[in-house]
Order: sequence, then C-alpha cells, then structure tokens
Amino acid sequence: MRAAVAATGTWTDPDGIRSPSGEVHAWLSGTNQTLCGLSLHRSQLLRFPHIEWLDVQPATGRDADRVAAVCPRCAAGMGRRRDERPWTRANPRP
Repeated sequence: MRAAVAATGTWTDPDGIRSPSGEVHAWLSGTNQTLCGLSLHRSQLLRFPHIEWLDVQPATGRDADRVAAVCPRCAAGMGRRRDERPWTRANPRP
C-alpha cells in the first residue's frame, strides 16, 4: 500500500519544495481521512500528495527534517509491528 502524507504544519526547504512538519499521518489519496480515522478538514491537516509515507520516517526518511511526531496508529496501519520499539533496555532483568 502506498500512502501520501498529511501533517499539522508545512515548511519550504532550500530547493523550494513544500515539506511536512509537526505531526505526520498516513493519507490515501482520494479519501478525506487519514488511516487512523482523522478527518483532514476537521483536524486542519495539510495534504502532501507528492511525498510518500516512507519519506517522513525520522530514522530513514529524506523529508523528515522537521517531523516532530509520527502517528502510531497510522504507522501500525502502514505495517510497523508492535515489537519494533524505538528504545532498548539499559539494565536487562536477571
């Protein structure tokens, strides 16, 4: 499944391309809601049909410079598994 991006904010990079900022959500083009069920209009989310979901992931994305948060429900809907934790245990139990 290929999803575009909807975000709470926008910024323009030095090349003049509009990119998402703030909290990002996965959005399927042609629908009026995100994968997690938020209405784009009521939530005042901005659409970015030219940017794919994989490009806004903070770990690997090229358009993730100003992304503050990724919606966990949208990430789960796009295939991120529950056991992929962003943290590691510092002191393992005996």
